[in-house]
Amino acid sequence: MTQSVGITAYGAYLPRLRLDRASIAKAHAWAMPGLRGQGEGERSMADWDEDAITMAVEAARDCLQETDRSSITGAYLASTTLPFADRQNVGVVASALNLGRNIKSMDIAGSMRAGTSGLIAALRGAGQGTTLFAAADARKAKPASTNEFQYGHGAAALMLGSEGIVATFLGSNTVTADFVDHFRGAGEDEDYAWEERWVRDEGYMKIVPETVQGLLDETGVAAGDIDHFIMPCTMGRVASGVAKRLGINDEALRDNLAANVGDTGAAHAILMLAHALEDATPGQKILLVQFGQGADALLFETTDALSSLPARKGVAGAIARGKTETEYMKFLSFQDQVSIDFGMRAEVDNKTALSTEYRKKDMVTGFMGGQCSQCGTVQYPRTLYCVNPNCKAHDSQEPISFADVPAAVMSYTADWLSYSPSPPYYYGQVQFENGGRVLMGFTDVDPEDIAVGTSLKMVFRIKDFDKQRGYRRYFWKAAPAA
Repeated sequence: MTQSVGITAYGAYLPRLRLDRASIAKAHAWAMPGLRGQGEGERSMADWDEDAITMAVEAARDCLQETDRSSITGAYLASTTLPFADRQNVGVVASALNLGRNIKSMDIAGSMRAGTSGLIAALRGAGQGTTLFAAADARKAKPASTNEFQYGHGAAALMLGSEGIVATFLGSNTVTADFVDHFRGAGEDEDYAWEERWVRDEGYMKIVPETVQGLLDETGVAAGDIDHFIMPCTMGRVASGVAKRLGINDEALRDNLAANVGDTGAAHAILMLAHALEDATPGQKILLVQFGQGADALLFETTDALSSLPARKGVAGAIARGKTETEYMKFLSFQDQVSIDFGMRAEVDNKTALSTEYRKKDMVTGFMGGQCSQCGTVQYPRTLYCVNPNCKAHDSQEPISFADVPAAVMSYTADWLSYSPSPPYYYGQVQFENGGRVLMGFTDVDPEDIAVGTSLKMVFRIKDFDKQRGYRRYFWKAAPAA
């Protein structure tokens, strides 16, 4: 008998900022007044210190909240906007999550099907251990393009395994076809899209039904038995047209989240899957489809374990925390699509000592401090001697994580003189509940959000960029907990 595998937990993350589409249309109205018709709703927008890696970490933290991380044997990251072309990006994610060294790991990229194709591959090996699968994208789009309105930034994560399954994997089918609906050349920042009618009629309406029907035939499941139909597509009525052609009930069609999130690229199918799991009940069938140089189709059936899965923020929580952003120039600056003169203070050579970064990786990337085994004092960074003046024990520090420890503002400064891509630069003393105290930077802060005593959470973000060498450094920052 074949061992059942499937999803054991899920999580999601969306940046706090949501760019008002009306602001995009207004900025381009002088040249393209016809864009006003696309100026409804919002799209998720990454902050300057967010990318595919940081969003994947946050989605994984939402997913792993009740998981023993030492049990994880594999980690996968799917994205078309991986920050590094030659450095394993999921390795950074694994380090931030303190997953340990003895895990299988892989980056998956190359098309919008990176999320679903990677998920199929991860599920095939899920019976050999517990696997973390994350997908994240932060795509750029040319200003005034349709993509600029439709794209969004975000991430989702799944735990895969053979125990505690909340959604059993029933099977998958893939059709590979070099049908180019859009592309991004090597070294280019933005996508180039082809004509919409061609993509709809020759792409979605022919390739997707073929892929789905092959899966339904293989699994013996009738189209009318599908309870949740997931197909990311921003073109109007295409998903409903595909569902009708296949015989899938209209009420099974899932919200594509276009109104307040946008299309998050390779992550979107996984994000929509997480959203479906939030709404699903035991015994329901979920059909997931992703189009892109062919199509992937995956079929799941929810189990009774879904009802007892601990609550998480998920997609609904990520959407609820959104803050509308109307400054279009801020968006362009965060996307590095406009060059702003921040003055000489921004002219810093941020060369990274890679050897030191590696030696201190658990402290820098994993945010591991120390606790004295003699007196119990908690400190960051971990040092050779205990900082307690009444102890000063030598080599007594046991590793302790600060990443998930509740904290509060002890003091803070809004600094307009120090360089920040999003001035002012907020930083201050953070008091952790475990007794630790750290001077660190803040993020996701508005003036009304911060005060002495404000509750904080730790988030994994970009610390700074070494633009001269194309390297970016990551660290943890404090953000308002609300």
